[in-house]
Amino acid sequence: MISILKRAADEVTGVDDRHGTGVSTRPPVTWSLFACMLGVVNESMSAMVRPKWREAKPYINGETTEVGSFRHVRNPATGAIIGTVQLAEGEHVDAAVEAAEAAFPGWRDRTPAERGRLLLDACHAVERELGELAATISLEVGKVRHEAFADISGSLALLRTFVALVEEADANEDQTGKPGTGGAVRVIVRRVPVGPVAVIGPWNTPAFLTFNGVAPSLATGCTVVVKPPVEAPLALTAMLRILADRLPPGVLNVVPGRGGVVGQRLAEHPRIRAIMFTGSTEVGRSVARAAAGTVKKVALELGGNDPAIVLESASVTPALITELVAGSFAMTGQICFNIKRLYVHRSRYDEVVAAMRSALSYLVVGDPVDAGAHIGPLATADGYRNAKRLLASARAAGANVEELGVLSETVDLDAGQYIRPTIVTGIPRDHELVLEEQFAPIMPILPFDDDADAIAEANGTEFGLASSVWSDDLEHAERVARRIEAGSTFINAHRLGASVPLTPFGGVKQSGLGRTHGHYSIEHCTEEHAIVAFDDAAAQLPGIDHWRAITEMAHNKEEQA
Repeated sequence: MISILKRAADEVTGVDDRHGTGVSTRPPVTWSLFACMLGVVNESMSAMVRPKWREAKPYINGETTEVGSFRHVRNPATGAIIGTVQLAEGEHVDAAVEAAEAAFPGWRDRTPAERGRLLLDACHAVERELGELAATISLEVGKVRHEAFADISGSLALLRTFVALVEEADANEDQTGKPGTGGAVRVIVRRVPVGPVAVIGPWNTPAFLTFNGVAPSLATGCTVVVKPPVEAPLALTAMLRILADRLPPGVLNVVPGRGGVVGQRLAEHPRIRAIMFTGSTEVGRSVARAAAGTVKKVALELGGNDPAIVLESASVTPALITELVAGSFAMTGQICFNIKRLYVHRSRYDEVVAAMRSALSYLVVGDPVDAGAHIGPLATADGYRNAKRLLASARAAGANVEELGVLSETVDLDAGQYIRPTIVTGIPRDHELVLEEQFAPIMPILPFDDDADAIAEANGTEFGLASSVWSDDLEHAERVARRIEAGSTFINAHRLGASVPLTPFGGVKQSGLGRTHGHYSIEHCTEEHAIVAFDDAAAQLPGIDHWRAITEMAHNKEEQA
């Protein structure tokens, strides 16, 4: 395993060890960075063979609820059935919301420190099941080992972060008090939890992206109803159940089911006061329409077709190629803010294509439970069929489609939903593979001649989630970045971890509504409440003389009577 990766690193850097010279015409590779990108994980991680949890059921008000209908959960690497998810109906949603509403006053009235102690204790309980939860995610989603572990551990890190942020905000609340005007002697603006929050998570990173809503909601004092994705419900439902068992009944409720039933009912329910949704743009529009009827707060993190622009001022180094590969092919290309389109200045184009081809040639496509796999299967059958269709369409349009990577002995191409890491060159700029979100390990690489062309191409879709600009000249990169239409633009990075935890994250155009992360998530889960105090009832408010004359007249008449 290590020798294969080292060979890839040597090829990218131009080292030829066959002659023992170790001479390179490029800067030396940072081996640890390259190994990290390719998913070299500690072999001490527990073996992941079968899921411990094979059934996802509604969990409402501290109790498991049985539902009549169900759906099979399949392993995308083999097609085998690994579990079932019970499909809740509208009545179960209503019961979960009722439980959340009943539990809200008690949870809200606990101090942040009291809530924090319960939540941190729950984190420890989840950590004891980390290996089994990661194994389950690998089997139901197709995540390779290190990505599955990161999905769970990152979720717990989110919860701990928001516990600390909310406690800090509570400690600083008195600082908002200040003398007012017009006779007011004190003005306090505080944030209070909105009430029951609905969190609807996606299948691609089911734990972390769901906890992006669950963590701030619980920490701020909101109660929660979660709809897990039916494609990947097992690990997330188990994780939420472990948490909920350590909280008061009704604080955290889980209602798996179809989006058109459970998601729709949550979005339109009058007792749900805020929604945090991550998913496709099409479904996000439906959520927004349903939520509008009850004027609730909505945060939508939707699809993206993220561009990366490699400027003429960029040096094509191993570090750059490492970041481009990691930013494009993590989670088998199934992350909303992965790089989906790569624009390279013509002077750097051939070098970047060659380096990407070399690096991708050593990625191992295999069953995600195997320690050596870097690329797993696509998680859904629909996604697999769409990826195959896009590649066929690109070939028909005259594009050069290069399917790369090394097939592991564990790969069953007949049963599994595998797409090899692929680069596409010579493709028309208006082809659907360029303009649509592929959600697959496919990277179209297109040349450009000047910055204005690259910016126009980058902004030329309905999406605007994330983007990146690559250059040795940070001032040059920033000038270009300021003209990109996106919620986030990274410079010399573009992957999980590039979005700093306390900075806002979200999309523009059809990629989303609202912002999350850090204090932005706290704002979504709370409302501002102004308390304005006057020292007596004779405050000199504007127009008070008119009303004083009336009340004095009435008072005098009463005395005369």
